[in-house]
Amino acid sequence: MTSSTSTTALLTDHYELTMVRAARAAGTADRRSIFELFPRRLPEGRRYGVVAGVGRALRALEDFRFDDESIDYLLRTKVVDDDLAQWLAGYRFSGSIWGYAEGEIYFPGSPLVVVESTFEEAVLLETVLLSIYNHDSAIASAASRMSAMAEGRPIIEMGSRRTQEWSAVAAARAAWIAGFTSTSNLEAGRRWGIPTSGTAAHSFTLLHDTEEQAFAAQLATLGEATTLLVDTYDVEQAVRTGVRLTEGRLGAVRLDSGDLAIAAREVRDLLDDLGAEQTRIIVTSDLDEWQIAALRGSPVDGFGVGTSVVTGSGHPTCGFVYKLVARADSADGELKPVAKKSKNKNTVGGRKFAVRRLDEAGHAEAEVVGIDAHPRTDGNDRSLLVPLVTDGVIVGHEPIERARERHLAARAELPRAALRISKGEPAIPTIMLEDEAHSAS
Repeated sequence: MTSSTSTTALLTDHYELTMVRAARAAGTADRRSIFELFPRRLPEGRRYGVVAGVGRALRALEDFRFDDESIDYLLRTKVVDDDLAQWLAGYRFSGSIWGYAEGEIYFPGSPLVVVESTFEEAVLLETVLLSIYNHDSAIASAASRMSAMAEGRPIIEMGSRRTQEWSAVAAARAAWIAGFTSTSNLEAGRRWGIPTSGTAAHSFTLLHDTEEQAFAAQLATLGEATTLLVDTYDVEQAVRTGVRLTEGRLGAVRLDSGDLAIAAREVRDLLDDLGAEQTRIIVTSDLDEWQIAALRGSPVDGFGVGTSVVTGSGHPTCGFVYKLVARADSADGELKPVAKKSKNKNTVGGRKFAVRRLDEAGHAEAEVVGIDAHPRTDGNDRSLLVPLVTDGVIVGHEPIERARERHLAARAELPRAALRISKGEPAIPTIMLEDEAHSAS
């Protein structure tokens, strides 16, 4: 019997399988269908969102297989019957998926993922896709605001101890895509190739009889370019000790408490007076995008962010949904739009196509979503949907560095108002072209 430790098929909700079971009995399970993963709105006050998790979702799809152990569990607990169990044993997604590329910016109504297959194949992917996209995009959206506020200064992601252990790895990946420069998480470094960094905590200083002994030990092992944590006891004395031990060549000092703006100014003045003009100042201590913005005028050279980034800075999920928007009456029939019309949760039916409308200077003006037709473009607009899976073959894998580059480029297209830290409306409007007169087929 094969092991289920590598399968992602049970990272799903019970009702996905009961729907397939009932649809198979009704003879509707093989109807050609289109599902769409999209946001109805941005989190309150946010001006844009960031797409992350695409690479992880494609990996999850590769491992979406019902092995012997999984099927035995489903039969034993009567979630499936023998007919469905036999079908699941051979499950391989054979449809096609299009989506926004990783690192891209999104807005309300953006068709982030479009899945076309039979109903039974596509509906099974709902929970795993939503769980990855909702988590990773929330982290990336918060991280993008923080990296924008840092204005080019490095930010270390250091939130592993503030979330579940594997969520920490995904969070480090999403933060790096959105502009963070390194992570403290070694598994993220091993798995995704993200630069890692770290030096010492207060416990290392407390381990030694004196702060000078602790600093000397760290310098002996890590060299003069290391960062010394200087607020275990007395900040001024610690800075003086670090500069003296390195004869002014100390790489950096870290402040982790107090009024960081005042402390950074005092430490900068002290370092300069001691001849350590090249020593950098790194600040940590429960930072978020607002605090980083407030420190932009301070002599701070870098930031470390933990809790806020791995929890989405107050918005730990994006509220993405996965809805059936079109289906046929058979496996190869003509698609027709379908839509949920419940109160406050309406869905726009039909296959979606999306472009980012740009002005002559390359600045974003609108998110244009065509329904059952491609929106017209004026030559410099960007198509947003790219193929991720074609007839069951994954074609969307790319280096994580490409997603990071894409994000920085997409963010640079936004109007300046998008990067304001204050709450506001979406940076650009989303235009739904429901009238074919406004679209080109």
